[in-house]
Amino acid sequence: MTHTLKLPNHKTPVTIITGFLGSGKTTLLNHILNNRQNLKVAVLVNEFGEINIDSQLLVSIDEDMMLLSNGCICCTINASLIDAVNAVLKRDRVDYIVIETTGLAEPVPLMMTFSGSDLRDVTRLDSILTVVDAENFNPNHFENKIALEQLIYGDIVILNKIDLVSESQLRKIEESINLIKVGAKIIRSEQGKVSLPLILDVGEFNYKALSPSSLQYDVKSSSKTQLAAENFMSISFQSDKPLSVEKFNKFLDEQLPKTVFRAKGIIWYKGSKLRHILQLCGKRCNFQRDEWTSPPRNQLVFIGHNLDAQTITSQLEECLA
Repeated sequence: MTHTLKLPNHKTPVTIITGFLGSGKTTLLNHILNNRQNLKVAVLVNEFGEINIDSQLLVSIDEDMMLLSNGCICCTINASLIDAVNAVLKRDRVDYIVIETTGLAEPVPLMMTFSGSDLRDVTRLDSILTVVDAENFNPNHFENKIALEQLIYGDIVILNKIDLVSESQLRKIEESINLIKVGAKIIRSEQGKVSLPLILDVGEFNYKALSPSSLQYDVKSSSKTQLAAENFMSISFQSDKPLSVEKFNKFLDEQLPKTVFRAKGIIWYKGSKLRHILQLCGKRCNFQRDEWTSPPRNQLVFIGHNLDAQTITSQLEECLA
């Protein structure tokens, strides 16, 4: 039996994709866009850092909002989420909104934005998807307050990258998740591939699950206070000069601080006509290549604990060809 996605009526449904650094949120988002059938989807991307890498991996953008080649809309959340949603809805007919948050986003402010503002009149929060990285999971994962809240408030847990771990490891991870969130709805996935009827327009979100104290959460506040308490920081690097392959590889192997949890970027190597995409999560590092869709330049973001921005920037400048 073939399942098809229904065109929603009345209020525009919203799905929020959350999950800690490097869990595979952008991969899941791309899967949704590639398999959305006839739905016109608006994508809102929010990142921690000065450079929005993820939106560029969806489409090359020069403005805050633009039409994707597949008919979807991509909007970068630079200021108010409310303004971004309203701008998308006013621009054209939209069947569905998918929001990809930064891996350091607390879910409650997002939830309260949709329930405690005028957005509740035009949108319906359908579900919060929490993506978990199976390969980099460890028993202490949820000691981090942000990761813990992402799990607790997630309606559906996407256990991603299952192809990189054993079945016994997967069962242990699921046991750890169920200890924190009893009866968690867990869907296993490889490279973010999930049947869309299982995660879109499912009506999983329940406003009543929020406690009265949560309802008092300031929807205009950001996560910066919590990030400061956790000592997270983001370092951005940009350059219109190409990098040396040898020097940059040496930087990654020998100079990159161990406290960097996540790194991603679009890289221009001297002598290469292709765009190189860096994805680093924990100890895993991989590169992909594709064609440039904009003038070549380097854009890198590093996220971690107690990083020395000046040292890292100087080391990257030494990697320029």
